Amino acid sequence: MPTNSEVRAQTPGADRPRRKDPALEEYFLDAAFDEMFDDQGVVRPHYESLLSTFSKLPKEELHRRKQSADISFLMQGITFTVYGRDEGTERIFPYDLLPRIITAGEWERIEKGLTQRITALNLFLRDVYNEGKILADGFVPREIVYSCRHFRREMRGLQVPRNVYIAVTGTDLLRLGNGEFVVLEDNLRVPSGVSYMLTCRRVMKRIFPQLFAKYGVRPIEHYTRVLLSTLRSLAPEGRPEPSIVLLTPGIYNSAYFEHTYLARQMGIELVEGRDLVIHDNVVYMRTTAGLKRVDVIYRRVDDDFIDPLAFRSDSILGVAGLFNAYRAGNVTLANAFGTGLADDKAIYAYVPAIIRYYLGEEPLLQNVETYLMTDPAQRQHTLQNLDKLVVKAVGESGGYGMLIGPKSTQAQRDEFHALIEANPRNYIAQPTLDFSRAPCLMGSPDSPSIEPRHVDLRPYILYGDKVTIVPGGLTRVALPKGSLVVNSSQGGGSKDTWVLND
Repeated sequence: MPTNSEVRAQTPGADRPRRKDPALEEYFLDAAFDEMFDDQGVVRPHYESLLSTFSKLPKEELHRRKQSADISFLMQGITFTVYGRDEGTERIFPYDLLPRIITAGEWERIEKGLTQRITALNLFLRDVYNEGKILADGFVPREIVYSCRHFRREMRGLQVPRNVYIAVTGTDLLRLGNGEFVVLEDNLRVPSGVSYMLTCRRVMKRIFPQLFAKYGVRPIEHYTRVLLSTLRSLAPEGRPEPSIVLLTPGIYNSAYFEHTYLARQMGIELVEGRDLVIHDNVVYMRTTAGLKRVDVIYRRVDDDFIDPLAFRSDSILGVAGLFNAYRAGNVTLANAFGTGLADDKAIYAYVPAIIRYYLGEEPLLQNVETYLMTDPAQRQHTLQNLDKLVVKAVGESGGYGMLIGPKSTQAQRDEFHALIEANPRNYIAQPTLDFSRAPCLMGSPDSPSIEPRHVDLRPYILYGDKVTIVPGGLTRVALPKGSLVVNSSQGGGSKDTWVLND
């Protein structure tokens, strides 16, 4: 593979990108899609101003602005939990100064594809928990649904407000070598990260105000207003001025900053399970003025822990009797109980069929090829190629319960071989994807460099009276060179996502 300088020397129009800049000496291109440079090594038009701005900044100024961003995150208490590290678990949220830029045309396709997908998944949940037509017609196997640990039999026949099961979704997208975005997974239970999207934008506007204004970036600051409006639209009948709360597991949860941030931005109360009480199947919040009725709960507590009477009896995070209040129609939960069924990684393999079944359309955003371990032939193929594939536990998130074959040891592969054989339903496998890279500010303060790192994109979808997607999302970055793991809980970072007006 030639170096960048060699590529540039052979490419017509070499005056466009400033590849002779010392900061780009470590920048490399290969088969992966590069967000800033095309496959000929020419800077993409929408990245020209960004590259020019950063190339002209003295290293002392770059360091000053990076310090300013870090201090801003520290002062706001924006940290994230990273497990398995000797230096401690709480870290300042890693933030990269170079934004990821998405054109208007690219975003239009993403927006249409996500709207299509979330509409179909919501119809799937409504069907499975009621008539079950898709199961009877054989488009999704019954055993896949009923063996999912997130399937809630308690939800059978229960009518949810506005028939909306999924009010808040964070869908993870990857861009492959051909430039097309694909869906890696759907996060429908308690998707996190939106506060980091919002705070990254706030920091970026403050640190690079002129660059931001020059680009004409679509706003995302209205997300919390739309979220509040979505929650209000799902209130029980007869509650025109609903009381809304955000239910958090508490201060020891890794996303507690996000819970406090969103509650504050929406102007609603942040509560823990001990702050709520159920009386005659009605939910009340304890206040200094007495009990106050609660109509809508934006919950950040998983199903298993939210009601010890209905689910895990040992949970101290939830509210005893909450499910009965929900079943009586006296309170709305966003998202509904049982939505984890539709983000099970085995169900994921059937989403294209689900879209065709309910909407009669071809998927606008494709899935990643997925092998189901419940299929003997696919399981055998996986077991013979563990060194080439990524294996995932179907109900895990955050990068846990996963084997990345090309970077694994023989001992790790042997372990997953045994796990798959013991419980095939609990695992799926996918090809190891060389997904897109974006430019990131790396190196030391004395010798900063711009280098490519793998990135994904998590847009946030709100579904109430209508589907709303704020233009952008959380771009997560695999910070270690060569890493494919972008999860913040595994040491990844983030960057601002700019969707352009045109």
